[in-house]
Amino acid sequence: MVHASLAPRALYQEVAERLRQRIFARELEPGSWIDEMKLAQEYGISRTPLREALKVLAAEGLVTMKVRRGAYVTEVSEKDLSDVYHLLSLLESDAAGVVAQTATDGQIRELKALHKELEAAAGQRDKFFEFNERFHMRLLEIADNRWRDQMVADLRKVMKLNRHNSLLKSGRLEQSLREHRAVMKALEKRDVSATVMKMQEHFRNGLEAAT
Repeated sequence: MVHASLAPRALYQEVAERLRQRIFARELEPGSWIDEMKLAQEYGISRTPLREALKVLAAEGLVTMKVRRGAYVTEVSEKDLSDVYHLLSLLESDAAGVVAQTATDGQIRELKALHKELEAAAGQRDKFFEFNERFHMRLLEIADNRWRDQMVADLRKVMKLNRHNSLLKSGRLEQSLREHRAVMKALEKRDVSATVMKMQEHFRNGLEAAT
C-alpha cells in the first residue's frame, strides 16, 4: 500500500490526523494494540513523531497508553458512553438555548438550510452522518463559546469509537430526524426552554439507541 509523503509541517499532527481517521474508519479497531514500528516504517518516519502523535490521540481519549507496554485504541464501555452523552447533552442543549436567544435571523435561516439538507439525505446514511454533524457544529459556532466547542469536539471523537453507533440502529435515523425537526421548530420560535428540552431529548434517545 503506497501512502503519499507526509508534509514537513507539524509532522506529528499530520500523523495524528491520519491515525485518527484510521481509528474512525475501524482500520484500527477499539482494543487493538498499535504497532509503532510497523506504522513508522509505513509512513517513512522515525518513532519520535509517531509517539508524539499517539500522545495527542491519548489526550483526546482515542488511544490509551500503558507504561512499557505501548498504546492501544481505546475501548468505550457503556459507562463511558453514558458519561459522554450526558456531557454532550448538557453542553449542546446549553448552546442551543443560547442560539435560540441570540442568533440573528440569517443564522437561523442558515440552520434551517442545513436541516433541509439533512432531510434530503435521510435515505443516504453517510450523507446523513455528514449533515447531522454539520448542523450540530454550526449550532455550536453560532453559540460562540470556544471552550465549549473544544470540549464537545473531544467528546464527539470518543463517541465515534462506539462500535454500535446510535444512527445505525433500525429506525433511529428517522427518529433522529423527527427530533431535529422539533429542535428546529423551537429555534425558529425563539423558545429557549423548548429548544433546550428538545436537544436534551435528542441526546437521551441517542444514548438509548447506542447502548
